[in-house]
Amino acid sequence: MTNRLPYPDPALQEVLDRNRTAQDLIHTFAQSTLTLVALWQHVTAALQDTPVLVAEITRLRREISRTRLSRANLIAAMQATLHADADGERDSLSYLRDELTNHAGGDDQTSLDGAA
Repeated sequence: MTNRLPYPDPALQEVLDRNRTAQDLIHTFAQSTLTLVALWQHVTAALQDTPVLVAEITRLRREISRTRLSRANLIAAMQATLHADADGERDSLSYLRDELTNHAGGDDQTSLDGAA
């Protein structure tokens, strides 16, 4: 099953390019209509938020990708644990234990059955 994002995926570089074009146009308008300089400054300030928002979107995309991979790995470990238990493996929880240890960065060495 393909994970679809619930929102469109615009090319962020195109957004930045259009933003830069708009800023250039506003700069030109501001120079030609000096009585509206204050208005153009407000619009320019709003446009200057775009690169910050693009950086945040990029960061969040990386974070959600890592989270999705981690979730998929945990689900795979759960499924492996259930199949191992159904097959009668002696330590069926080892799959889940290993993934949880990897998930925690290896900090938690306590096993799920209470052994240290």
